[in-house]
Amino acid sequence: MSSGSDSPFVSVDGVPIPEFALPPGPFAADWESLKGYRIPGWFEDAKFGIFLHWGVYGVPAFGNEWYPRNMYQPDSKEHAHHVATYGPVSESGYKDFIPRFTAGRFDPDAWAELFAASGAKYVVPVAEHHDGFPLYDSAYTSWNAVRRGPKRDLIAALEKSVRARGLRFGASSHRAENCWFFHTPLADADVYDPANRGLYGFAQPKEQDAPAAHLEEWLARCCEIVDKFRPEVVWFDWWIEEPEFEPYLRKFAAYYYNRAAQWGIEPVIQYKYESFPEEAAVLDIERGQLSDIRPRFWQTDTSVSTNSWGYIEGHRYRTATALLHDLIDIVSKNGSLLLNLGPRPDGTIPDEEQALLREIGAWLAVHGEAVYGTRNWKVYGEGPTQVEGGAFKDATRQPFAAGDVRYTAKDDFLYAHLLALPEDGVARLKSLGSDLRLLNRPVEEVTLLGGDIGGLPFAREPDALAVTLPEGTPPTPHAHVLRLRLAPGVKETGR
Repeated sequence: MSSGSDSPFVSVDGVPIPEFALPPGPFAADWESLKGYRIPGWFEDAKFGIFLHWGVYGVPAFGNEWYPRNMYQPDSKEHAHHVATYGPVSESGYKDFIPRFTAGRFDPDAWAELFAASGAKYVVPVAEHHDGFPLYDSAYTSWNAVRRGPKRDLIAALEKSVRARGLRFGASSHRAENCWFFHTPLADADVYDPANRGLYGFAQPKEQDAPAAHLEEWLARCCEIVDKFRPEVVWFDWWIEEPEFEPYLRKFAAYYYNRAAQWGIEPVIQYKYESFPEEAAVLDIERGQLSDIRPRFWQTDTSVSTNSWGYIEGHRYRTATALLHDLIDIVSKNGSLLLNLGPRPDGTIPDEEQALLREIGAWLAVHGEAVYGTRNWKVYGEGPTQVEGGAFKDATRQPFAAGDVRYTAKDDFLYAHLLALPEDGVARLKSLGSDLRLLNRPVEEVTLLGGDIGGLPFAREPDALAVTLPEGTPPTPHAHVLRLRLAPGVKETGR
């Protein structure tokens, strides 16, 4: 952002918003130029990242991360809970939770160690959620984690620790929704007190277009995150698809990509639905997958819990097996998985979530060569279990069964991920049957990743390549992976 003061806009906290100035670089703020963006190789290689929903909304630990909005909706369970527990919202509002968001036990080095142990390659904390409370030292509001609550720049501390462990660092902004997030029919609610506007924003009806002042501040805060943290990933939530955001998305993308070019980093913007042209950024599918290979690289964001992104009491946790099967399926279809955690307000990560990450990391430590740096094959896989494409489907998929196989490829290797063991001990890879002729070159050897024996017996059948697994092969946690070494020749990836 420029340091000029010609802009007529001020932030909701009364801070002048600088006039936008595009840094010099390869991109102009128009879609034709931005469609020249190329997804960086590091991101296509990484495959697995950590998302973090951590904020004031974890203090009540009830419902989900939309508690700040729902507590002001008279017919909601959150409102009933809030009134019974804390009193009427005119006397005890969301702002009153901020002093209890202490982060007093937050250890960014321990977090970074956990993320590295999970096998993740990039980390994306929520820098600001819909609630309008940045976890960093924002110049545009006094309602931030440095001036209130923790009295500490939480994003800066985490960024330092994450990068010290060799992981890529990103940040997400959910601020777009703030202009309507706190709207309520309760006229005496504290959201309408002018003294609190720096947190609660415009609190206008959701049906109204975002005011120009909100859009200008959204752009300023997003550029502020870029300049403060030089993130390699910027993730956006859904509301930016509203038409009034379109020119601001172009400005932001050009700003970020040009800054990245100046700094020598390779950037990624992640978006939902149709907020961006697909050539200009990376598509993200919330809590869902695809039913087939997508030629352009993409991402799923999902959480370890099915009922909340932020910390609550009473999580319904998924299993490590289900999460790893999602990861394998996504990678086989040319995608990456961003897996969310919800730390407590004191800065500790629940034991259940730590255990899930370490279990995932233990599997990746043995089988990671079939995930990291791979590319999709000509077909993603085979088997009886169908994955329905689209958002919000991650908790409805049936468990994978015998015969469900997913493929990845790298160099002279094709990897077959067996998502369940065959009952007779013979893995039949139907996509490699002699009648399908999908392989460009013959299989020279088949081994089992993590196994302590040499090549496995294999034979071509009319409708499959049959691989005999070692006798007594245990039903591994999560998945077995066969590594097929191919004769030198034409590459086997699907691109």
